[in-house]
Amino acid sequence: MLLGFLAVMLIILTFVGGITFHSVSTMLKNNAEKHIQQTAIQANGRLEGIIEQINSLTTLVSTNEYIQHLLLRDIEGQPATFAERQALPPIINLVQMYTDGIKSVELYKNDGARLYPLDGSSLRDKVPEDWIKLATAKKGALVWFGIDPLDTTSVLAIRQISLIDRHFSTGGYLLIRSDRSKFALKGSLSGEGEEDAETVLLLGSDGQFITSNDDTISQKTAATLLEGANDHAVSIGKNSFIVVKQRSSVTGWTLLILTPVNVITKGISVLRTTILVSAIMGTLLFTLLSFFLSTLITRPVFKLIKAMRDTRLGILKPIENVSFTMEIQELNYSYNKMVDNINELIQLVYEKEVSRSHTELKALQAQINPHFLFNSLDVLHWSLLEKDEDQLADYVVAMSDLFRYTITGASKGGWVKLRDELEHVKRYLLIMKMRFEDRLVWEIESSPEFADVELPRLLLQPLVENAILHGVESKIEPGLVKLTVTRDGERIAIMVEDDGVGMDEEKLRTLLEGLDSGKVSSSKDSGLGIANVQKRLQLFFSGKNEQSAVMAIDSRKGQGTRISIQIPIRGGRTL
Repeated sequence: MLLGFLAVMLIILTFVGGITFHSVSTMLKNNAEKHIQQTAIQANGRLEGIIEQINSLTTLVSTNEYIQHLLLRDIEGQPATFAERQALPPIINLVQMYTDGIKSVELYKNDGARLYPLDGSSLRDKVPEDWIKLATAKKGALVWFGIDPLDTTSVLAIRQISLIDRHFSTGGYLLIRSDRSKFALKGSLSGEGEEDAETVLLLGSDGQFITSNDDTISQKTAATLLEGANDHAVSIGKNSFIVVKQRSSVTGWTLLILTPVNVITKGISVLRTTILVSAIMGTLLFTLLSFFLSTLITRPVFKLIKAMRDTRLGILKPIENVSFTMEIQELNYSYNKMVDNINELIQLVYEKEVSRSHTELKALQAQINPHFLFNSLDVLHWSLLEKDEDQLADYVVAMSDLFRYTITGASKGGWVKLRDELEHVKRYLLIMKMRFEDRLVWEIESSPEFADVELPRLLLQPLVENAILHGVESKIEPGLVKLTVTRDGERIAIMVEDDGVGMDEEKLRTLLEGLDSGKVSSSKDSGLGIANVQKRLQLFFSGKNEQSAVMAIDSRKGQGTRISIQIPIRGGRTL
């Protein structure tokens, strides 16, 4: 078994090592390629910065008011005089003054004749005709063509000069000749000090070399690299390179960066060696530790199993410690704790059974006490009827029904029908009518369609009691207590209102804050009260939105108090 375990672990270690090597090597290669691509973008940005500087300066020259004036007069048939042409050098040499590597800037008229320098050369003697046509088509943009056909050490660019006062028609041309070395990218582009690690080629739009830091790469090889895909590996001689291309949107030139593959993957060989050495050392250590731990763990476990077999006979007793190993000691402790808990549970179940028997006996005895109370009230009722005290007899019946509803009326976890709750309120009002006589007037308005709606038992009587004791009782003249049940969507709205003394704003705010904090005591002479009603609403209707209950209180000093509650028609949850 141990050998099989070792074989499985060796397979897992080999698989994990291979996956790790592949993942890390792929990550290193991808990061290197991304770094090279970013380097190419930065190098291209350098070149475009140089191009943009030249572009800005030649734009100033081409839009110069004096040059525009000379070219416009030439178009109108008034050629520039020799003295006027001698005034051109300070303007045209502005480009060479602010930019290094500019060999010359030449100004030509629309027909190709040169205005500056002062000789009789023609633009068509310097560049091919199609270059002039392309510059004209670009309508004033600086166009870079590549190597000067007459001077291979120079790079040419042409800009058409548009006459602003003649609807931007062609007025002449600027010919800019730059030194090829100006575009050479010297040093390591990656900034890592490896000057020989990268080969940088700058090719024109026609595939011609502009600059290169490796003279061993031929024009033919460069053209082949230009046609290949980006981020691909190529072999040049005995070396392999990763080629990254970056084309300039300004000049149309292409920057090629060739990075040796061994530079990219030099970290992978180190990783491979590290993984192999780690795997060998790990395998040796794992084998030795496996034998040691197997001997250290299995023997105490076998002893523990032998000691625990006695529990099969139903004898639950703690076992002695059979090992000094922390894990085995923890196992012994857990087993002994389990045995103790089981014995305690057995004792607890036994005691609960005895307690339940005593409770059932007390419950049977407690049922006798209300029976005697109801029998006594029934005897009093018939006695009053024999003495023609019909009103008092009705009060006794109402009190008997009220006690019966309060003591024995619980059903379905404390839920009752709305009709039963309203009947209980009527009985309570009848009894209170006996006390207040004409000072108490009450009304109950409820549609029969709400009769079967379920709500918690004794939910409404505390609200009616509060209206009588705190509203009507404090009045000298008759007071009205009104209970109204209406429908509000999927809810029923129950409103208890009185026209008693009411509360001022300060007292009402104190009451509402107390209800929110749960620190309001029950109302006078009642074990329930508003706080009790609110708490039971929160318990029985603990859902959200349409399944929750809402209680609101509104009161005005000298006008009365209104308490309204809204509960779902379908009821809440059983406690």
